[in-house]
Amino acid sequence: MSGGTGQAADSRSFVTSDGARLHYLEAGPAGARTVLFVPGWTMPAWIFEQQIAALETRFHVLALDPRGQGQSEVAPYGYAYQRRGRDIAELIDRAGPGRVVVVGWSLGVLDTLAMLATEGDDRIAGLVLVDNSIGEEPAPTARPGRRSDPAQADPAGRAGRRAAFVAGLFARDPGADYRARLTADALRMSPTQEQALLRYDAPRRFWRDALHGTDRPVLYVVRPRWRAQGQTLVATHADARMAVFEQAGHALFVDEPDRFNDLLVTFLDHRAAWEPQA
Repeated sequence: MSGGTGQAADSRSFVTSDGARLHYLEAGPAGARTVLFVPGWTMPAWIFEQQIAALETRFHVLALDPRGQGQSEVAPYGYAYQRRGRDIAELIDRAGPGRVVVVGWSLGVLDTLAMLATEGDDRIAGLVLVDNSIGEEPAPTARPGRRSDPAQADPAGRAGRRAAFVAGLFARDPGADYRARLTADALRMSPTQEQALLRYDAPRRFWRDALHGTDRPVLYVVRPRWRAQGQTLVATHADARMAVFEQAGHALFVDEPDRFNDLLVTFLDHRAAWEPQA
């Protein structure tokens, strides 16, 4: 595993409506159907390198570095979920005409749902939501100690805690070089900015209502921790399915890329609502 990007991924950037420079990766034919990846807390776009490589021959692929992450500007503002959702919408606006499938992982799930709540689903062909709560019942049980101390200022201690956090994303070690690069990228924001991303001030029903406010197809890809929420989603949403990765870590698309990519391509080919119904 290289820790780089897909072979043909180009480095791009744009300036948001509030003046922040955001970086993203772009691959595949510009006129093809668009798939947009949104990573989790402090993570860079290149973590989706295996998905970019799998899709780039047939799809127009974008992978966003959310503000403060990857190669995007560490702006001194804009870390509320409403602004992060708007950032995604503004990148979709740059993607050209047509609907887009958004793949959000971890915090990227909430950022994607924030975009859906505030911007609507006119540009959305489908949602792939990866390993986070979506506001369904049952509510998640807190896990003490996880990401609990980013505000501690000691640089060496903070770096060590972040390295441990990164290692804990995987059930299968991707290698020391990969983990080191990911850890370095995950330390770019200030502790205060990181904390802002951990305390999105919305009730759980906000995320559920956002998801149930669209009839676009949904694929919920999770570990067993979120199985019960997925069962509720499938039973109550107009067009939702779930896939459970029993043995993978939180970055399940890195641990089991072939299975994840097969599920994703099947969703893109057979379920995504690329065209409006007549």
